Amino acid sequence: MKNAPGLLLCVFALLTLLSACGTGSTAQPAPQAAIEIAVESEAFNDGATIPVQYTCDGADISPPLTWSAPPSGTESLVLIVEDPDAPGDVWTHWVAFNIPPGTHSLPEAVSPDGAATEGVGIQGKNCWQKIGYGGPCPPEGSEHRYFFRVYALDTILEVDAGSGKKSVQRAMEGHILAQGELMGRYAR
Repeated sequence: MKNAPGLLLCVFALLTLLSACGTGSTAQPAPQAAIEIAVESEAFNDGATIPVQYTCDGADISPPLTWSAPPSGTESLVLIVEDPDAPGDVWTHWVAFNIPPGTHSLPEAVSPDGAATEGVGIQGKNCWQKIGYGGPCPPEGSEHRYFFRVYALDTILEVDAGSGKKSVQRAMEGHILAQGELMGRYAR
């Protein structure tokens, strides 16, 4: 067992990443109303394969997204992108919050700091502990689903920049006016 310390260090690092990221559940915050937001992308249709340039096998840039107007009373929007098929737990690929309610789209390749992208709001950490988008990167041999969810809120979230999905979801509780999703698939 000459390599046991190195193996233990790798296992500890993996467990730390999973515990910092996972929710233990695939349940999403329930909307307070039955209003639906239509979420689309010119890069792929709902249920279709996500093109390689938006994954870790390509340029790993965010796809262009559009969504319908949120309901009256919306103060901010939240975008959460996640993979419920990841081994062990739900894997978060992107978190953005306090997106202005007049924003109805995000362009391709939003930068991690969002400085060059008007209307992106504040970006949080993904499961790689990095700010911004991290594309699909499933283990070889399995197809995963990726949900791009947009939430309309009746408040502006008081959450620190760089916060993760758990903090954002806690702050969203009781404030969801509407939501919608786009699902894409990817396999390696």
